[in-house]
Amino acid sequence: MQEDSPVQNENTPDAPHTEQPQRAGRRNRLIVLSAAALVALGLGGVAVATTGGDHPAPAAVSLDAQTRAEAASRADRSARESSTPVSPSASPTPSPSAASASPTPAKTATAKAKPKPKKTTKPTPAWVDPMPGAAVTSCYGQRWGTLHAGIDLALPSGTPIRAAAAGTVTQAGDASDGYGNSVFIDHGNGYLTHYAHQSRIAVTVGQKVKAGQVIGYEGATGDATGPHLHFEVHQGMWNQIDPAPFMRSHGVDLGC
Repeated sequence: MQEDSPVQNENTPDAPHTEQPQRAGRRNRLIVLSAAALVALGLGGVAVATTGGDHPAPAAVSLDAQTRAEAASRADRSARESSTPVSPSASPTPSPSAASASPTPAKTATAKAKPKPKKTTKPTPAWVDPMPGAAVTSCYGQRWGTLHAGIDLALPSGTPIRAAAAGTVTQAGDASDGYGNSVFIDHGNGYLTHYAHQSRIAVTVGQKVKAGQVIGYEGATGDATGPHLHFEVHQGMWNQIDPAPFMRSHGVDLGC
């Protein structure tokens, strides 16, 4: 008995044998593309595996390892960038401590010590009071029927008498006529001054004196009722004039 051999129909397609590998290949490509997309999205720790088909599945892709590798690369790159030396600024700003450390120029001696004003002696006027502070006891004019030809100035006995102006001593001693110890000073301008009744004379004839210089001391020699200075001004020798207006014209007020 002859066995019936199966009759192969030429029109019957080999679908089971030809389509299975193709589908498996398409599935594998889709899986690989999906895994690549997941890597691009940064989803770490997901392992993609392919199955099915007659061909072996591709190796699993470890996204966690790739993520760690990228992190290590970034850390290495960051370390390299931080170790890059920074170039100094073109114009560095000095720190406050450095500025304070800079020495301050010392002040010069002239700026530190102001020159002290010189003590100057007040110049003596050309004409002065022959006995400052004295009381006037008699002025120039008629007294007891005779001319009192001078001004009497009184202070305690021994008070210094001063030259009314600069000049030269022409007489020093007893002048007679009741004047007692007297000093005459020629001032070189046609005028002389006379100082009478002194207790003691302090200059000599021919001596040059200055205004205010002590020439003697008050007393009561000659015709005097008490210690005082009899002061006269002569326009030429023995031509007595009133001392009050003359001395006022030279800036001295004798009180008469």
